[in-house]
Amino acid sequence: MSVPETSPTDRSRPDACPGALTVHQAADGALSRVRLPGGFLEPTQLQALAEAARDLGNGELELTSRGNVQFRAVTDPPALADRLTDAGLLPSTTHERVRNILASPLSGRIGGLIDVRAWVRDLDRALCARPALADLPGRVLFSLDDGRGDVSGLSADIGLHAVTDREVTLMLAGRDSGARIDAADGLDVLVAAAHALLEVRDRQWRLHEIDGGPELILDRLGLSPSADPVAVSAPDAGPIGWLDHGDGAVTLAAGLRLGTLPARTAEFLAAVEKPLVVTPWKSVLLCDLDEWTAEQVVRVLAPMGLIFDANSPWLQVSACTGLPGCAKSLTDVRADLASAVDFRELPVEGRQHWVGCERRCGRPRGEVADVVATSDGYRVDRDVT
Repeated sequence: MSVPETSPTDRSRPDACPGALTVHQAADGALSRVRLPGGFLEPTQLQALAEAARDLGNGELELTSRGNVQFRAVTDPPALADRLTDAGLLPSTTHERVRNILASPLSGRIGGLIDVRAWVRDLDRALCARPALADLPGRVLFSLDDGRGDVSGLSADIGLHAVTDREVTLMLAGRDSGARIDAADGLDVLVAAAHALLEVRDRQWRLHEIDGGPELILDRLGLSPSADPVAVSAPDAGPIGWLDHGDGAVTLAAGLRLGTLPARTAEFLAAVEKPLVVTPWKSVLLCDLDEWTAEQVVRVLAPMGLIFDANSPWLQVSACTGLPGCAKSLTDVRADLASAVDFRELPVEGRQHWVGCERRCGRPRGEVADVVATSDGYRVDRDVT
Protein backbone atom coordinates (compact mmCIF):
# COMPACT_ATOMS: atom_id res chain seq x y z
CA MET A 1 0.00 0.00 0.00
CA SER A 2 1.55 3.30 -1.06
CA VAL A 3 1.81 6.44 0.99
CA PRO A 4 -0.38 9.29 -0.29
CA GLU A 5 1.53 12.02 -2.08
CA THR A 6 -0.79 14.83 -1.08
CA SER A 7 -1.81 16.21 2.26
CA PRO A 8 -4.62 18.54 3.28
CA THR A 9 -1.99 20.65 5.03
CA ASP A 10 1.23 22.00 3.53
CA ARG A 11 4.11 20.99 5.79
CA SER A 12 6.96 22.19 3.60
CA ARG A 13 9.02 23.13 6.65
CA PRO A 14 10.11 20.82 9.49
CA ASP A 15 8.07 20.68 12.67
CA ALA A 16 9.40 23.38 14.99
CA CYS A 17 7.39 22.54 18.10
CA PRO A 18 9.47 23.79 21.05
CA GLY A 19 10.91 21.59 23.74
CA ALA A 20 13.20 21.88 26.71
CA LEU A 21 16.27 21.74 24.46
CA THR A 22 14.83 23.11 21.20
CA VAL A 23 13.54 26.46 22.40
CA HIS A 24 11.41 28.92 20.43
CA GLN A 25 12.57 32.51 20.16
CA ALA A 26 9.48 34.57 20.96
CA ALA A 27 9.23 38.35 21.12
CA ASP A 28 9.81 38.28 24.89
CA GLY A 29 12.73 35.84 24.74
CA ALA A 30 13.26 32.09 24.63
CA LEU A 31 10.25 29.83 25.21
CA SER A 32 10.93 26.36 26.62
CA ARG A 33 8.31 23.61 26.88
CA VAL A 34 8.59 20.68 29.29
CA ARG A 35 6.71 17.47 28.54
CA LEU A 36 4.89 15.95 31.51
CA PRO A 37 3.57 12.53 30.43
CA GLY A 38 0.09 12.16 31.87
CA GLY A 39 0.56 15.57 33.48
CA PHE A 40 2.22 13.83 36.43
CA LEU A 41 4.34 15.90 38.81
CA GLU A 42 5.93 15.05 42.12
CA PRO A 43 6.05 17.93 44.64
CA THR A 44 9.85 18.11 44.45
CA GLN A 45 9.58 18.48 40.68
CA LEU A 46 7.06 21.30 40.97
CA GLN A 47 9.39 23.02 43.43
CA ALA A 48 12.23 22.71 40.90
CA LEU A 49 10.01 24.17 38.16
CA ALA A 50 9.00 27.08 40.40
CA GLU A 51 12.60 27.89 41.26
CA ALA A 52 13.59 27.71 37.59
CA ALA A 53 10.74 30.03 36.58
CA ARG A 54 11.82 32.53 39.20
CA ASP A 55 15.56 32.33 38.50
CA LEU A 56 15.65 31.80 34.73
CA GLY A 57 12.26 32.90 33.37
CA ASN A 58 9.52 35.45 33.90
CA GLY A 59 8.45 34.04 37.25
CA GLU A 60 5.48 32.07 35.92
CA LEU A 61 4.68 28.57 34.69
CA GLU A 62 2.31 28.38 31.73
CA LEU A 63 0.15 25.27 31.50
CA THR A 64 -0.67 23.94 28.03
CA SER A 65 -3.64 22.12 26.52
CA ARG A 66 -1.53 18.95 26.42
CA GLY A 67 -0.93 18.92 30.15
CA ASN A 68 2.60 20.25 29.77
CA VAL A 69 4.38 23.28 31.25
CA GLN A 70 6.29 26.02 29.50
CA PHE A 71 8.62 28.84 30.52
CA ARG A 72 8.73 32.27 28.90
CA ALA A 73 11.58 34.77 28.69
CA VAL A 74 14.18 32.12 29.51
CA THR A 75 17.55 33.80 30.03
CA ASP A 76 19.74 30.68 30.04
CA PRO A 77 18.22 27.65 28.21
CA PRO A 78 21.18 25.31 28.92
CA ALA A 79 20.96 26.05 32.65
CA LEU A 80 17.22 25.36 32.55
CA ALA A 81 17.84 22.03 30.80
CA ASP A 82 20.33 21.09 33.52
CA ARG A 83 17.76 21.82 36.22
CA LEU A 84 15.11 19.79 34.42
CA THR A 85 17.50 16.86 34.13
CA ASP A 86 18.34 17.04 37.83
CA ALA A 87 14.60 17.01 38.64
CA GLY A 88 13.98 13.91 36.52
CA LEU A 89 11.93 15.87 33.98
CA LEU A 90 14.25 15.36 31.02
CA PRO A 91 14.97 11.60 30.89
CA SER A 92 15.91 11.65 27.20
CA THR A 93 17.67 14.34 25.22
CA THR A 94 16.82 12.65 21.93
CA HIS A 95 13.13 11.95 22.58
CA GLU A 96 12.13 14.91 24.74
CA ARG A 97 9.69 16.40 22.19
CA VAL A 98 7.83 13.13 21.50
CA ARG A 99 6.80 12.44 25.12
CA ASN A 100 3.33 13.90 24.52
CA ILE A 101 1.00 11.64 26.50
CA LEU A 102 -2.47 12.62 27.69
CA ALA A 103 -4.14 10.45 30.32
CA SER A 104 -7.40 10.60 32.26
CA PRO A 105 -6.32 12.87 35.14
CA LEU A 106 -8.42 11.20 37.85
CA SER A 107 -7.61 7.64 36.79
CA GLY A 108 -6.96 5.29 39.69
CA ARG A 109 -8.52 7.70 42.15
CA ILE A 110 -12.08 8.45 41.05
CA GLY A 111 -14.04 6.57 38.38
CA GLY A 112 -12.82 4.92 35.21
CA LEU A 113 -12.71 1.30 34.08
CA ILE A 114 -8.92 0.84 34.20
CA ASP A 115 -6.18 2.59 36.14
CA VAL A 116 -3.96 3.97 33.36
CA ARG A 117 -1.29 5.58 35.56
CA ALA A 118 1.19 2.73 35.14
CA TRP A 119 0.51 2.75 31.40
CA VAL A 120 1.66 6.37 31.21
CA ARG A 121 5.03 5.57 32.72
CA ASP A 122 5.44 2.38 30.68
CA LEU A 123 4.57 4.13 27.42
CA ASP A 124 6.98 6.96 28.19
CA ARG A 125 9.80 4.50 28.81
CA ALA A 126 8.93 2.52 25.67
CA LEU A 127 8.95 5.62 23.46
CA CYS A 128 12.31 6.76 24.81
CA ALA A 129 13.83 3.29 24.45
CA ARG A 130 13.29 3.11 20.68
CA PRO A 131 15.77 5.25 18.72
CA ALA A 132 13.62 5.45 15.59
CA LEU A 133 10.76 7.12 17.46
CA ALA A 134 12.91 10.18 18.11
CA ASP A 135 11.99 11.12 14.53
CA LEU A 136 8.30 11.52 15.35
CA PRO A 137 7.16 15.14 14.92
CA GLY A 138 6.90 17.04 18.18
CA ARG A 139 3.18 17.57 17.56
CA VAL A 140 2.28 13.86 17.61
CA LEU A 141 0.04 13.14 20.59
CA PHE A 142 -0.77 9.92 22.47
CA SER A 143 -3.78 9.40 24.74
CA LEU A 144 -4.72 6.89 27.43
CA ASP A 145 -8.39 7.11 28.40
CA ASP A 146 -9.63 4.99 31.29
CA GLY A 147 -13.09 4.71 29.74
CA ARG A 148 -14.71 7.88 31.03
CA GLY A 149 -14.10 9.65 27.71
CA ASP A 150 -12.31 12.72 29.03
CA VAL A 151 -9.16 12.60 26.87
CA SER A 152 -10.16 10.45 23.89
CA GLY A 153 -11.97 13.44 22.42
CA LEU A 154 -8.88 15.65 22.49
CA SER A 155 -7.71 14.62 19.00
CA ALA A 156 -4.70 12.49 19.84
CA ASP A 157 -2.99 10.77 16.93
CA ILE A 158 -2.75 7.37 18.63
CA GLY A 159 -4.47 6.26 21.80
CA LEU A 160 -6.20 3.62 23.87
CA HIS A 161 -9.73 3.90 25.24
CA ALA A 162 -10.96 1.36 27.78
CA VAL A 163 -14.27 -0.27 26.83
CA THR A 164 -14.21 -2.80 29.69
CA ASP A 165 -11.79 -3.51 32.51
CA ARG A 166 -9.98 -5.96 30.21
CA GLU A 167 -10.42 -4.56 26.71
CA VAL A 168 -9.45 -1.35 24.96
CA THR A 169 -10.11 0.12 21.56
CA LEU A 170 -7.43 1.68 19.39
CA MET A 171 -8.00 5.38 18.80
CA LEU A 172 -6.51 6.82 15.61
CA ALA A 173 -6.62 10.48 14.58
CA GLY A 174 -9.04 11.23 17.41
CA ARG A 175 -11.57 8.54 16.46
CA ASP A 176 -12.27 4.97 17.46
CA SER A 177 -10.80 2.69 14.80
CA GLY A 178 -13.13 -0.12 15.87
CA ALA A 179 -10.15 -2.41 16.51
CA ARG A 180 -10.55 -4.04 19.93
CA ILE A 181 -7.44 -5.18 21.82
CA ASP A 182 -6.79 -7.07 25.01
CA ALA A 183 -5.82 -4.44 27.58
CA ALA A 184 -2.62 -6.33 28.38
CA ASP A 185 -1.48 -5.89 24.76
CA GLY A 186 -2.48 -2.26 24.44
CA LEU A 187 0.88 -0.60 25.00
CA ASP A 188 2.66 -2.90 22.55
CA VAL A 189 0.08 -1.97 19.93
CA LEU A 190 0.53 1.75 20.67
CA VAL A 191 4.28 1.53 20.17
CA ALA A 192 3.83 -0.46 16.97
CA ALA A 193 1.36 2.16 15.76
CA ALA A 194 3.93 4.88 16.43
CA HIS A 195 6.44 3.04 14.23
CA ALA A 196 3.74 2.62 11.58
CA LEU A 197 3.07 6.36 11.65
CA LEU A 198 6.72 6.98 10.83
CA GLU A 199 6.38 4.62 7.87
CA VAL A 200 3.24 6.18 6.37
CA ARG A 201 4.00 9.87 6.88
CA ASP A 202 5.80 12.04 4.38
CA ARG A 203 6.01 15.65 5.56
CA GLN A 204 2.81 15.56 7.59
CA TRP A 205 2.99 16.36 11.29
CA ARG A 206 -0.26 14.69 12.43
CA LEU A 207 -2.02 11.46 11.52
CA HIS A 208 -5.24 13.21 10.46
CA GLU A 209 -3.25 15.09 7.79
CA ILE A 210 -2.45 11.83 5.98
CA ASP A 211 -5.08 10.78 3.46
CA GLY A 212 -6.45 7.48 4.77
CA GLY A 213 -3.96 7.57 7.63
CA PRO A 214 -5.91 5.47 10.17
CA GLU A 215 -6.55 2.76 7.58
CA LEU A 216 -2.86 2.71 6.68
CA ILE A 217 -1.94 2.25 10.34
CA LEU A 218 -4.44 -0.59 10.83
CA ASP A 219 -3.13 -2.30 7.70
CA ARG A 220 0.45 -2.23 8.97
CA LEU A 221 -0.64 -3.53 12.36
CA GLY A 222 -2.67 -6.35 10.83
CA LEU A 223 -5.79 -5.13 12.62
CA SER A 224 -9.31 -4.44 11.42
CA PRO A 225 -12.50 -3.03 12.96
CA SER A 226 -14.31 -5.63 15.05
CA ALA A 227 -16.94 -3.55 16.85
CA ASP A 228 -19.01 -0.42 16.43
CA PRO A 229 -16.92 2.65 17.23
CA VAL A 230 -17.24 4.42 20.55
CA ALA A 231 -18.46 7.99 20.12
CA VAL A 232 -16.20 10.47 21.88
CA SER A 233 -16.35 14.23 22.30
CA ALA A 234 -14.09 16.79 23.90
CA PRO A 235 -15.32 18.15 27.24
CA ASP A 236 -15.27 21.94 27.46
CA ALA A 237 -13.64 21.88 30.89
CA GLY A 238 -12.20 19.57 33.48
CA PRO A 239 -13.35 19.09 37.07
CA ILE A 240 -13.01 21.99 39.50
CA GLY A 241 -13.25 22.01 43.28
CA TRP A 242 -13.47 19.36 45.98
CA LEU A 243 -13.40 15.79 44.60
CA ASP A 244 -14.13 13.03 47.10
CA HIS A 245 -12.44 9.69 46.42
CA GLY A 246 -15.04 7.82 48.45
CA ASP A 247 -12.45 6.34 50.82
CA GLY A 248 -11.77 9.41 52.96
CA ALA A 249 -9.22 10.91 50.57
CA VAL A 250 -9.77 14.10 48.59
CA THR A 251 -8.37 15.59 45.39
CA LEU A 252 -8.57 19.34 44.89
CA ALA A 253 -8.98 20.52 41.30
CA ALA A 254 -7.81 24.11 40.92
CA GLY A 255 -8.31 26.35 37.92
CA LEU A 256 -5.85 29.09 37.02
CA ARG A 257 -6.27 32.50 35.45
CA LEU A 258 -5.41 31.92 31.78
CA GLY A 259 -3.58 28.75 32.73
CA THR A 260 -0.75 30.64 34.42
CA LEU A 261 0.77 29.49 37.71
CA PRO A 262 2.99 32.04 39.50
CA ALA A 263 6.19 30.57 40.89
CA ARG A 264 5.31 31.55 44.45
CA THR A 265 1.92 29.81 44.26
CA ALA A 266 3.61 26.75 42.77
CA GLU A 267 5.94 26.63 45.77
CA PHE A 268 2.96 26.62 48.12
CA LEU A 269 1.44 23.72 46.17
CA ALA A 270 4.72 21.82 46.31
CA ALA A 271 4.94 22.38 50.07
CA VAL A 272 1.81 20.25 50.58
CA GLU A 273 4.00 17.29 49.54
CA LYS A 274 1.32 15.40 47.62
CA PRO A 275 1.23 14.19 43.99
CA LEU A 276 0.00 16.65 41.37
CA VAL A 277 -1.49 16.34 37.90
CA VAL A 278 -1.49 19.06 35.24
CA THR A 279 -4.64 18.61 33.15
CA PRO A 280 -5.36 19.35 29.47
CA TRP A 281 -7.76 22.07 30.68
CA LYS A 282 -4.87 24.06 32.17
CA SER A 283 -5.84 23.22 35.72
CA VAL A 284 -3.97 21.44 38.51
CA LEU A 285 -5.04 18.47 40.62
CA LEU A 286 -3.59 18.21 44.12
CA CYS A 287 -4.18 14.58 45.00
CA ASP A 288 -4.56 12.19 47.92
CA LEU A 289 -5.31 14.73 50.66
CA ASP A 290 -7.13 14.14 53.91
CA GLU A 291 -10.10 16.43 54.51
CA TRP A 292 -8.37 18.64 57.09
CA THR A 293 -5.40 19.28 54.79
CA ALA A 294 -7.70 19.96 51.85
CA GLU A 295 -9.56 22.60 53.88
CA GLN A 296 -6.29 24.33 54.78
CA VAL A 297 -5.13 24.30 51.16
CA VAL A 298 -8.32 25.99 50.00
CA ARG A 299 -8.11 28.55 52.81
CA VAL A 300 -4.52 29.50 51.93
CA LEU A 301 -4.39 29.14 48.15
CA ALA A 302 -7.78 30.49 47.05
CA PRO A 303 -6.72 34.04 48.07
CA MET A 304 -3.51 33.49 46.08
CA GLY A 305 -5.50 33.00 42.88
CA LEU A 306 -6.25 29.28 42.66
CA ILE A 307 -9.85 28.83 41.49
CA PHE A 308 -12.01 26.26 43.27
CA ASP A 309 -15.35 27.71 42.13
CA ALA A 310 -16.61 26.12 38.90
CA ASN A 311 -18.71 29.25 38.25
CA SER A 312 -15.74 31.63 38.16
CA PRO A 313 -15.75 33.83 35.04
CA TRP A 314 -12.05 33.05 34.64
CA LEU A 315 -12.99 29.50 33.66
CA GLN A 316 -15.03 30.82 30.72
CA VAL A 317 -12.22 32.82 29.11
CA SER A 318 -8.95 32.10 27.34
CA ALA A 319 -6.45 34.15 25.39
CA CYS A 320 -3.52 34.00 23.02
CA THR A 321 -0.11 35.16 24.22
CA GLY A 322 -0.54 38.73 22.98
CA LEU A 323 2.00 41.47 23.56
CA PRO A 324 4.75 41.47 24.70
CA GLY A 325 5.23 37.75 24.02
CA CYS A 326 4.01 37.80 20.41
CA ALA A 327 5.14 40.47 17.96
CA LYS A 328 2.16 39.76 15.66
CA SER A 329 -0.35 40.83 18.31
CA LEU A 330 -1.91 44.28 18.13
CA THR A 331 -2.26 44.63 21.90
CA ASP A 332 -1.62 43.19 25.35
CA VAL A 333 -4.58 40.83 25.09
CA ARG A 334 -4.21 39.29 28.53
CA ALA A 335 -4.13 42.63 30.31
CA ASP A 336 -7.22 43.76 28.39
CA LEU A 337 -9.03 40.53 29.24
CA ALA A 338 -8.08 40.75 32.92
CA SER A 339 -9.51 44.26 33.06
CA ALA A 340 -12.73 43.11 31.38
CA VAL A 341 -13.14 40.27 33.89
CA ASP A 342 -12.32 42.42 36.92
CA PHE A 343 -14.74 45.17 35.88
CA ARG A 344 -17.39 42.71 34.65
CA GLU A 345 -17.20 44.08 31.13
CA LEU A 346 -16.90 40.90 29.09
CA PRO A 347 -18.48 41.53 25.68
CA VAL A 348 -20.41 38.25 25.53
CA GLU A 349 -21.65 35.57 27.89
CA GLY A 350 -20.21 32.07 27.94
CA ARG A 351 -16.94 30.77 26.57
CA GLN A 352 -14.80 33.29 24.74
CA HIS A 353 -11.27 33.41 23.39
CA TRP A 354 -9.43 36.74 23.16
CA VAL A 355 -6.79 37.11 20.45
CA GLY A 356 -4.43 39.81 19.25
CA CYS A 357 -4.71 39.12 15.52
CA GLU A 358 -6.66 37.16 12.93
CA ARG A 359 -4.50 34.05 13.42
CA ARG A 360 -6.52 33.27 16.59
CA CYS A 361 -3.76 31.20 18.17
CA GLY A 362 -4.58 28.99 21.15
CA ARG A 363 -8.29 28.75 20.36
CA PRO A 364 -9.90 25.99 22.47
CA ARG A 365 -12.15 23.32 21.03
CA GLY A 366 -15.90 23.55 21.00
CA GLU A 367 -18.33 26.44 20.79
CA VAL A 368 -16.37 29.57 21.61
CA ALA A 369 -16.87 33.22 20.71
CA ASP A 370 -13.74 34.90 19.33
CA VAL A 371 -12.90 38.37 20.64
CA VAL A 372 -10.43 39.66 18.05
CA ALA A 373 -8.23 42.73 18.43
CA THR A 374 -8.41 45.26 15.59
CA SER A 375 -7.04 48.75 15.04
CA ASP A 376 -10.35 50.07 16.42
CA GLY A 377 -10.69 47.88 19.50
CA TYR A 378 -12.13 44.38 19.69
CA ARG A 379 -14.54 42.61 17.36
CA VAL A 380 -16.70 39.67 18.49
CA ASP A 381 -17.07 36.74 16.09
CA ARG A 382 -19.61 34.16 17.17
CA ASP A 383 -19.75 31.88 14.15
CA VAL A 384 -16.08 30.90 13.64
CA THR A 385 -15.47 27.14 13.92
